[in-house]
Amino acid sequence: MNRLYTLLALTIATFALTANHASAAYCGAVSYKGCDGCGEPDVTEEATAQKVPVAGGTYTCMKTIREIVYDRVEETRYRSRREVYYEDKEVQRTRLVPETVTKDVQYTVMVPKYETKTKTTEYTVMKPVYETKERVMNYTVRKPVYENHTKEVEYTVCKPVYETKQRTLHYTVRKPVYETHTKTVNYTVCKPVYETKQRTIKYTVCVPKYETRQRTINYTVYNTVREEKVRTENYTVLVPEHYTKTIKVRGGHWETQSVCVPGPKMRKLVRQPGCWKYDKARGKCVYKPGRCRIETIQCPPKTICKKVWVPTCETREICCKRYRRECRTRDVTYTVCKRVPECRTKVCDYQVCKMVPETREKVCNYTVRKMVPETKSREVKYTTCKIVCEKRTKTQDYQVCKMVREKRTKQVNYTTCKMVCEQRSRTCQYRVCKMVPEKRTKTCNYQVCTMVPETRTKTVCETKCRKECYTDIIRVKKCRRVCEPYTVVKCVPRVVCRQVPVEICCPTPCCEPCFPRPVRGVIKHLMKGCACIEEKLHCETTCGV
Repeated sequence: MNRLYTLLALTIATFALTANHASAAYCGAVSYKGCDGCGEPDVTEEATAQKVPVAGGTYTCMKTIREIVYDRVEETRYRSRREVYYEDKEVQRTRLVPETVTKDVQYTVMVPKYETKTKTTEYTVMKPVYETKERVMNYTVRKPVYENHTKEVEYTVCKPVYETKQRTLHYTVRKPVYETHTKTVNYTVCKPVYETKQRTIKYTVCVPKYETRQRTINYTVYNTVREEKVRTENYTVLVPEHYTKTIKVRGGHWETQSVCVPGPKMRKLVRQPGCWKYDKARGKCVYKPGRCRIETIQCPPKTICKKVWVPTCETREICCKRYRRECRTRDVTYTVCKRVPECRTKVCDYQVCKMVPETREKVCNYTVRKMVPETKSREVKYTTCKIVCEKRTKTQDYQVCKMVREKRTKQVNYTTCKMVCEQRSRTCQYRVCKMVPEKRTKTCNYQVCTMVPETRTKTVCETKCRKECYTDIIRVKKCRRVCEPYTVVKCVPRVVCRQVPVEICCPTPCCEPCFPRPVRGVIKHLMKGCACIEEKLHCETTCGV
């Protein structure tokens, strides 16, 4: 009984100590402070509005998360580089100009002079008397036999050998000579004369006046709502299908054929029949043989055997496999996130600044300047330039190419022809000519040539070279520094805040109210047998109240 009274006294004391921490849940008997896990200072108004604690369940709290996002920023930088440019420069040069000179030259020419004369000549003519006879002629025919050989042939190749030599060049340079002179120049100078004056200036100044006002701002907060939906999706499947088809296959076999090939062609030397001609020096007829000509003779043909491929076309039936597209349907579950807008209102204080004009006066000092002319004189130095020619010499390298002979060897395939002799005979008819002398007389006209000297004159053109100085413009290579811009892309970090929903569990409250920490140990010791109070103490220890 004493134990029960002590428990009632401690309960009343506990209610008195925990009056400030009471909550509306369960008539203020249970406190949920520290159980929600959302006590961060950066929780937004949206997160606080969604806290709906349910005994023994969970509720959602919006938590702010900071993330670092890198933005790509273009930055212009400058770098220097060397740039090559060219300038025109005048150079004095010397060149050889061809010049043509004309002169008269006398020369002697031998002119032929002809004279016609006549003489009577007695000569003997041999008259031919022909007689036909027959005879058997044995002759030899040479048949060609070909044979392939290989031999080494030496040939000469010319290789270029370069040699560097020097030569001296004479040239003229025009050198400027500068000369300094002095002259007196009169000029006018304007001297400033300053004078100080005063004047009064009126000006207006705007003085700011601040006023505090209030206004109501309507803003919208978007809540995320997830919803699961089902959609029907069409997809294609490849189904195998077997079938047969007839194809044509190329085949064939080899056949032996006999082919007649024409024989080779031979070249034969044949002499044409000659004739008799009268020789004046000998005073008799001389037989002059005919010209030789080359005739081409066709050798008899020969038969060879060769293999020939005879193509055939065969028909076969083969099994094939092909794929047929088949359309099917399936259900796919997906989640849709919707942003539900929520309108809210807040009152903001702001300041309004008004500029009130105010007129003021001030005295300003200003200076007036007048220009007074004054004549002065000074001595000016100037420079004159004269161009003087100067002869110079420089040494120039040049290359001379000589062709050196080099002997080389190569293998050459050649064919030799051996002539095999074959004895043959034939009957020939021939004519025998007997020459019968006969005397005749003729008158001949002939010319006698005499060379007479004759003097003539001709004009000869002779080319000479003379030196000429001229001015040439050359391009001189120079270098300078140039500053050019270029763009660099760099990443700049930026902090982005976003809200993430967090689910928090809340324990089931006990039938007894929460107790403060100093009393907890005493009550636990006194009420060891009460299961309800032990469960409540365990809840408070777990939640950290």
